[in-house]
Amino acid sequence: MNDWAPIAKEYDPLKAGSIDGTDEEPHDRAIWRAMLARYVPNKGVTGDPHLTLFVARLNLQTTEEKLKEVFSRYGDIRKIRLVRDLVTGFSKGYAFIEYKEERALLKAHRDANRLVIDQHEIFVDFELERTLKGWIPRRLGGGFGGKKESGQLRFGGRDRPFRKPINLPNVKNDFYGEGSAEKRNWSREGTRDWRTRDRDHERSRDNRRPERERSWAWGENERERDSKEERSRGRERKDRDR
Repeated sequence: MNDWAPIAKEYDPLKAGSIDGTDEEPHDRAIWRAMLARYVPNKGVTGDPHLTLFVARLNLQTTEEKLKEVFSRYGDIRKIRLVRDLVTGFSKGYAFIEYKEERALLKAHRDANRLVIDQHEIFVDFELERTLKGWIPRRLGGGFGGKKESGQLRFGGRDRPFRKPINLPNVKNDFYGEGSAEKRNWSREGTRDWRTRDRDHERSRDNRRPERERSWAWGENERERDSKEERSRGRERKDRDR
């Protein structure tokens, strides 16, 4: 766990498919597909990957001119590549922007994430295809975002970082009193304390029962005496009226 980090340093479909990066078995078909995939980065892509931003969740109507207008405020842009469908030519909703300087890249990465462009909140991250070892795209079952066949979310990226791992065996041992001898003895003593307290409670309740019965009897006698007095008063009033 000393090497654990909220952002993945090396892409592993099994780890990226989990919540805290500690899974040991695939839990859906998408992870199986990503583990069996053999992906080679696109050799036709040019430019410096360490100066390139990945921009996703774009409005399908957003153009290269609009992206240049928005992202040029952070620094000089060398190249913009809006990914389009080869058949229809329509935008696929994501693009790559290469800057001339690292300072502009870092500023855009910090400030442009969750920026609204054409009524869409965009997502901005560094390019991972050529920089993260073992990277597999989403179409092959990989990636950090989105939902797959089982609905399991992918974690380990900027959008959904890993959660802190939980050491389940220790929690289980402590819960069932399977830890040290001191803990086991303490749990047994605690059990006896609870039982003795319950017995004392039962005894005190039995002792209080005759008192309650006497009080109830006393209350009934008082009510009978009051009713007799009221009846006698009523007779006296009738006699006076006569």
